Amino acid sequence: MSPRGPVPAPADPASLRELAVVEVVGESDVVVLRQVGREVGELLGLDRQDQVRLATALSEVGREVVAGGRGRAVLHVTPPPRAGLVVHVSGALRAGQHHADLTGVAAAERLLDRVDVQDGPDGPVVVLHKAVPDGALLGGRFDRVRAALARPRSADAQTELRVQNAELVRALDALAAREADLVRANEELEETNRGVLAMYTQLSDELEETNSGVVALYAELDERGRQLAAANDAKTRFLRSVSHELRAPVNSILGLASLLHDGDLDEDQRVQVGYLDASARALLGMVNELLDLARAESGRQHVHRVRVDLAALLAELAGTVRPLLRTGVDLRVDVPPTLVLHTDAELLERVLRNLLTNAAKFTEAGAVTVRAGRADDGHGVVVAVQDTGLGIAPEHLGEVFEEFFQVPNRLQPSVKGTGLGLPYARRVAEALGGSLEVVSEVDRGSTFTLTLERTDVPTLGRVLVVDDEEASRVVLRGLLADAAAEVLEARDGAEALATLAAAAALPDVVLLDVRMPGLDGPATLAALRDDPRTAGLPVVLMSSAEAPDVDAPFLDKAELDADGLARALRAATGGAR
Repeated sequence: MSPRGPVPAPADPASLRELAVVEVVGESDVVVLRQVGREVGELLGLDRQDQVRLATALSEVGREVVAGGRGRAVLHVTPPPRAGLVVHVSGALRAGQHHADLTGVAAAERLLDRVDVQDGPDGPVVVLHKAVPDGALLGGRFDRVRAALARPRSADAQTELRVQNAELVRALDALAAREADLVRANEELEETNRGVLAMYTQLSDELEETNSGVVALYAELDERGRQLAAANDAKTRFLRSVSHELRAPVNSILGLASLLHDGDLDEDQRVQVGYLDASARALLGMVNELLDLARAESGRQHVHRVRVDLAALLAELAGTVRPLLRTGVDLRVDVPPTLVLHTDAELLERVLRNLLTNAAKFTEAGAVTVRAGRADDGHGVVVAVQDTGLGIAPEHLGEVFEEFFQVPNRLQPSVKGTGLGLPYARRVAEALGGSLEVVSEVDRGSTFTLTLERTDVPTLGRVLVVDDEEASRVVLRGLLADAAAEVLEARDGAEALATLAAAAALPDVVLLDVRMPGLDGPATLAALRDDPRTAGLPVVLMSSAEAPDVDAPFLDKAELDADGLARALRAATGGAR
C-alpha cells in the first residue's frame, strides 16, 4: 500500500461513473495511457506532482499489460463526499500471479493511495485509487472532463519523451531547491547548536558556581544551626538552674513572711508583710513558670497518661476560675459528660488553667465559654476556650506563643506577667500529642483551640503480675489501673503456675519478674512453654538488672511508666484489646 495521504475505502461499484477507456496492446498505447493519466489529473484538480505520479503509475501498470499480452484501462470517478479516481486495469496479471511480483504494480503502490486486485470476468483486475478534490466533479465538470478525454491522441514517443524530460527537469529543480533549503536548515541548526552549546557551557559554569555557593551556605547554616541549638540548650540549662536556685530563697522569704505575720506587728507592719508575702508568691509563680518551660523545652516533660474525665476536670477548673471573673462576666462550660480521653491529667489541667486564666484576665464583659467534643475525624478531642474580651491584633497573633511576649492589657495595665504561659501551654500540648492554635479579632474576643489526638483509653484485658516484692506489685497495679480490665497477682513462680493451673480462663498476658527466690522468671517461663495449655501465653519479663538470655520481651523496671508498660504489653499480645 502507498503511504501517501488518507487511504480511500473501496468504491461501491454502483457509484462508479466511467470517464474513459484505453485499450492497451503495444508500447504506443502505454504512451497514450500516460497522456490520459496526466490530463485527467489536471482536469480533476490534482497538483503537478500528483499528476506526474498518476501518469507514471498508469504507464508502469500499462507496461505490465503489454509484457503479458493485451488488456485495457477503464477510468472511473466516484462522487463526493469522497471523490476519487478509480482505474480498473485488466491484463496486467495472469491467473495465479501475485501483484507484488510485478515491478510496475509495486511502483503504482508507492505512487498512488491504494492498489487492489479483484477478480474479473477475464481474469484478475488491478484497481488503482487516487483521491481528488471534492469540487472537481461538481456541476457539469464530469461531462466536461469526459468530453476532454474523448478526443483523439497521437502516440508520439518523441513528444512524450520531451514531456517526460521536462517533468524530470522540474522534479530535479524541485529537488535542488529542497536540497538548498536543507543545506540552509542544516547551517542554521549548526549555528543554533553552537549557541546552545555555548549557553549550556555558560549555564554549567554558573550552576557549578551556584552549587559551590549552596554547599557553602548549607555548611554555614549547619554551623548556625549547631550554634543556635547550643545557645538554646544553654538558655534551657540557665533557666532550669536559675529557677532552681531562685526557688530556695523565695521559699525562705515566704517562710519568714509567714513568721512575721504571726508575730507581734502593728496594722501597718501587718499590711507591709502581706505585700511582701504576695510579691514573694508572685515571684515563686514566675520561677515555677520558668522551670516548667525549661523542662518542656529540654524534651524532659514526663507524660503520665491516665484515664481523664474531661467534664469532671473542667468542672473543677471552673470552680477555681470563677472568682477571677469580673462582675457580669459568665463562665459557660459545654462538655459531653461521657467524654473520656487517655492523657496526662496534670499537664492537661495546666494548659486549660492557663487558657481560662488568660480569658478571665482579658474579658471585661460578656462570657468565657469552654466547649469540648470529638474532632471531625473522630479520633481526637477538641477543647475550645472562647472569650468576648479585648482580642489580639493581627500583628500580634504570630507572637503570642513566643517566649516573654505579653499582649497589651488596657483593662489591667499594672498587671504584668512573664509572657511564658502560652509558650509553655503550646509546648505541653505538643508533648501530649496535640496542638494549640488561636484566632482572634480586636474588641470581639479570642478563641484558643486545643486539639488532642489520643482519646481512647486502651485496655489490656486480664494481666497476671508475678513479683516477690509487694511494693513492686503495688506500683505495677497502679500503672495498670487505667489500662487493664483486671490485674491478678502472684508472689513467685510456683504461685503463678498454680494460679494458672486453677484458672478457668487464662489471662491475656503475664508480667514476670526475673529475679525471684525459688522458681525465678526464666524457670517459670520455661515451665509455661512446656505446658501445652500455656505454651502460647504472652509473657513479658521485667527486672532492674540486665535482661536474661531468653526469647521473650523485656522491660527495665527503672524506666517503667504507665504508657510504656501498656505499650509493651499490647505489643506482646498483638495489639490493644
